[in-house]
Amino acid sequence: MTRPDFRNALLGGAALSLIAALPAAAQVPAQPAPVRPAQAPRPKPPAPVAEQAAPAPAPAATVGTARSSDDVIARVGNSDVSSDDLRSYISALGPREQAVLAQDPASLSQAVRMLLANRLVLQEVTAKKWDQQPAVKLQLEKVRESAMVELYLQSVSTPPAKFPADDEIQKVYDANRAAMLVPRQYQLAQIYVAVAKDTDKAAADAAKRKIDDVQRKLKTPGADFAAIARSDSAVSDSAERGGDLGLLPEDQIRPEIRAQVSGLAKGGISEPILLDDGWHILKLVDTKASFTRTLPEVRDQLVRQMRSERQAVVRRTYLAELLKQNPPILNELALSKLLDGKSRP
Repeated sequence: MTRPDFRNALLGGAALSLIAALPAAAQVPAQPAPVRPAQAPRPKPPAPVAEQAAPAPAPAATVGTARSSDDVIARVGNSDVSSDDLRSYISALGPREQAVLAQDPASLSQAVRMLLANRLVLQEVTAKKWDQQPAVKLQLEKVRESAMVELYLQSVSTPPAKFPADDEIQKVYDANRAAMLVPRQYQLAQIYVAVAKDTDKAAADAAKRKIDDVQRKLKTPGADFAAIARSDSAVSDSAERGGDLGLLPEDQIRPEIRAQVSGLAKGGISEPILLDDGWHILKLVDTKASFTRTLPEVRDQLVRQMRSERQAVVRRTYLAELLKQNPPILNELALSKLLDGKSRP
């Protein structure tokens, strides 16, 4: 049976793991500690009115509207996706989703396909008049109400465009500088001989003889670690790369491995190490010193986090003020019956 790529197994926490179980992703520093922004402004909720007219529903997306061929990004059936459609779709996404699209333009293709799929579904809904069914209309009204509340809360809690100012970003960066530290990283290569936990003595002895043989080969003058890894390591994918595991953050390497690796000189090779999945021989290819990410490197991340936290504070403050002005009255008896499953229609 072909074994999975060793490095992927490390990061995924599978049996072939030299990596300690930590939540941080490789080569990515921990997220900054929650930012404590200055006291957010408290938006005043609108004065209660006896009745407010519901806003008119947004017009349905026009299907088959004539467009310039340069403006049409994609088409399915009689429905087009234009540049404006895609911009509207992207602007409605959250900051993280927008960041993903910005970093991976190829993912825009998937976004366009999703828009086209939605258009096809809407065409079928309209053709079958499915949305006119009483039960469906009731659900749609609930969805519409929830969406309207959410959009309104976003509108009253969104921080000003100029927030945060440069000095505020600098203060947050300084306060969270420790979280910007990228730990030392080791570039490792390995030769691995598998030993199952429940293996019998004969198999365990055979694995020991093999790792001893590998060690003898490595001690031969002029021995090529990569060539030996390709021929003797049990992990096919990393073996094809001469045993290369890439850069691994120090704080994610298992302690028993870290203790061996930290004492090696560049190019040094460890003694065989027995872990719960088998024998490992490690080579220290290179070491990358720890460093602190600079403000320009993390600025966008900090801005997104500060704006998100400020919006959450303003939102909570707004809702608390709204409830203060309009205190709810609860029928505790009916509520307790409902929770006990005793209420009746």
